[in-house]
Amino acid sequence: MIVINVKENESIDKALKRFKKKFERTGVLRELRSRTQFEKPSVTRRTEKIKAAYKQKMYAKENY
Repeated sequence: MIVINVKENESIDKALKRFKKKFERTGVLRELRSRTQFEKPSVTRRTEKIKAAYKQKMYAKENY
């Protein structure tokens, strides 16, 4: 459970923003979306490989 302590004289907007950041870091929403539809393990591996190759390509492009 995420706990946000609202400080004295702190606006609700700032506290809500901190809550949203913490919630996003936990990855709950990402996990929920990935579980809504079943994806075969082979497809998952393939997409991970494609993402890794893209990241490597961007990293190489940035450094050279």
